[in-house]
Amino acid sequence: MADSKLPHSRRSLNSETPLAARMRPRTIDEFVGQGAIVGQGRLLRRAIQADQLSSLIFYGPPGTGKTTLAQIIANTTQAHFIAINAVLAGIKDIRDAIAIAQDRHKQFKQRTILFVDEVHRFNKAQQDALLPWVENGTVILIGATTENPYFEVNKALVSRSRLFQLKPLTSADLKQVVQQALSDPERGYGTRNIQLDSEALDHLVNVANGDARSLLNALELAVETTPANQDGIIHITLAISEESIQQRAVLYDKEGDVHFDIISAFIKSLRGSDADAALYWLARMVYAGEDPRFIFRRLLILASEDVGLADPNAVVVVNACAQAFDRVGMPEGRYPLAQATLYLATASKSNSVMGFFDALSMVEREREAEVPLHLRDPNRDREGFGHGSNYLYPHAYREHWVAQQYLPSSLQGQVFYQPSDQGFEATIRDKVERDREAQLAALVEELPERLTLSPTNSSLDRWLARSLSQAGERFGAIRDRIFELAQPQRHHLILDLNAGSGLLTWEAIRQAPEGGVYSYARIEAEFAALNERIQSLPELSRPVLVQALPQSIKFDRIVGRNALYAEPDKASLIVALSKLIASEGRIVLAESMPIAAQRLYQLANPAWLKPKLYDRWQQAEEAIYQSSEDPKLNWTVQDLQLDFEQAGFEVEMQIEPSQTEMYLSRSLFDRWFTTNSDQPTYAEHLAQCLTAAEVRQIQQLFLTHLLDQTVAWKSSTLWIQARLNELSSG
Repeated sequence: MADSKLPHSRRSLNSETPLAARMRPRTIDEFVGQGAIVGQGRLLRRAIQADQLSSLIFYGPPGTGKTTLAQIIANTTQAHFIAINAVLAGIKDIRDAIAIAQDRHKQFKQRTILFVDEVHRFNKAQQDALLPWVENGTVILIGATTENPYFEVNKALVSRSRLFQLKPLTSADLKQVVQQALSDPERGYGTRNIQLDSEALDHLVNVANGDARSLLNALELAVETTPANQDGIIHITLAISEESIQQRAVLYDKEGDVHFDIISAFIKSLRGSDADAALYWLARMVYAGEDPRFIFRRLLILASEDVGLADPNAVVVVNACAQAFDRVGMPEGRYPLAQATLYLATASKSNSVMGFFDALSMVEREREAEVPLHLRDPNRDREGFGHGSNYLYPHAYREHWVAQQYLPSSLQGQVFYQPSDQGFEATIRDKVERDREAQLAALVEELPERLTLSPTNSSLDRWLARSLSQAGERFGAIRDRIFELAQPQRHHLILDLNAGSGLLTWEAIRQAPEGGVYSYARIEAEFAALNERIQSLPELSRPVLVQALPQSIKFDRIVGRNALYAEPDKASLIVALSKLIASEGRIVLAESMPIAAQRLYQLANPAWLKPKLYDRWQQAEEAIYQSSEDPKLNWTVQDLQLDFEQAGFEVEMQIEPSQTEMYLSRSLFDRWFTTNSDQPTYAEHLAQCLTAAEVRQIQQLFLTHLLDQTVAWKSSTLWIQARLNELSSG
């Protein structure tokens, strides 16, 4: 036997320790699943391998690897490792661990890692006792919890720790776990002849529900209770696997994350008018034993918040179903519960009642306004102060309505209620808007002086500041839009394809703190500037600066601003990107379109020049944008579309025109019409088609008619979203 040469204690471990404990991974390379946080290049993997851990909290459902990761850290770190369980430990255990840590540091200059399993089980006093030692670095805390640490763990501890959320293992992960157990001769069943039918494996994986421990326990039960046949084969059939693991454990805590996540999914499905999804989430809650009265409470809220006046009967129907449930109880009460759900899922939707919260915000924010004189109570001060005077009684007028002031004077024109175009509300929308228009017209007639107000003239400095501000806002808007489309996760690997000043790189670091960021700096000066700036960041938070595209890493997201438009060989770069993007990854690029840029001749009134000269000017300027040599100009949207498709991408492109204000200063004109600069100027381009005298005439036109003017400046951005198609990703 293979075990005969092992020490007695080792043989005892193999024979008596549960399979799930024996198969616990010992190194990061043996760890199965959670590629989002421990995959190649991820922050946690780098930290473990570099032995540069800070305090951590692992959060996730049972059987996903929290304790295993802690033991892997214990196996690899040079620090002293102490493990306690919060269920069994108290303040004395914490003090003992702190004393050991202090002694280790004093004698050997060695750090101490304190692993606390089920850390949420510590009460407030116990967590408070641990806090100062984590804060001053005496111990590095690694906590493991199945509960949301933001609610169950001391906020101060959470703020000093990096959180990693572990997800249930995938079917592929669980099958890999089974394969390891069946093939490992030392810790698993590698010395036994086991035949596991595919249907039996599928059942074990399905019912384990992402829990590796549950899966291995079921496998162990199946193997240990099934005798070998005459050929020495332990044959695990579907029937045996069904006996070994019969019912999926329902992860549902009425005060925990799953409770809130499922009710959130239920409400959002109703809001989105998806009846099938709403019934599914309702069934999940009922199956898990959720209180139906809690569900009805949320349905009543939604009937007003999300249906509202689009279907005024919604709140009536749901309230009636709630009353019916109180009469019949369970299990028949599931019928009115499902009826209320289906009614709301299929009802027209409007959230116009949210106008109340706009009004509430206004009350909180603004100075309290006086009630208009004609709306005040006339019973007490009508004679002395004229309260209630000039009030127009609506029922005395045709259609029982009359235009008059109802809001305080300081809020005239303020709109809180916006009728939707859904259901019943659509029938009253026109009336509300027409009445509002008449109301405002009456106000204008009553207070004509309001129409005489106009903005004062802005100074030159103010216009310049505004132009700079607009540029910053424009870049910020592009950045925000890129990340809105990319939707990166905290664990993603992100490549900034054109680092520039780092606009996208810094945002990527913020949005993927548990992943990693690579920043491609093409220009030496940009590389040097970024390299200097990142030195102030903690080492594990720094982006990886590169001057050539990485070759061996797959990125979850590739983002870029003007990464393609000036590239001489766009097709080759796009092919390179196809090798860098993960199969489920996404590329989001924002590209300026010089070919669609503002034309200067369009700023001028054609009457300012002779018709023939204006026409020749127009032709000369358009010729600038027809250059086949300039990589910024020699491409079209169709060209890029074809390049992406030939590289194996599914691509979506959208041209978005925009318009900003441009101040036409003397220095700007000088730049346009200067000669002998490093690059051809506007005047030098025109000189290829016009005479020197004609170019000077155009220059004089700008100085005469447009100097110190602010004009509308047009530009266009090409938004590119690309994913590998199924054939390429497969």
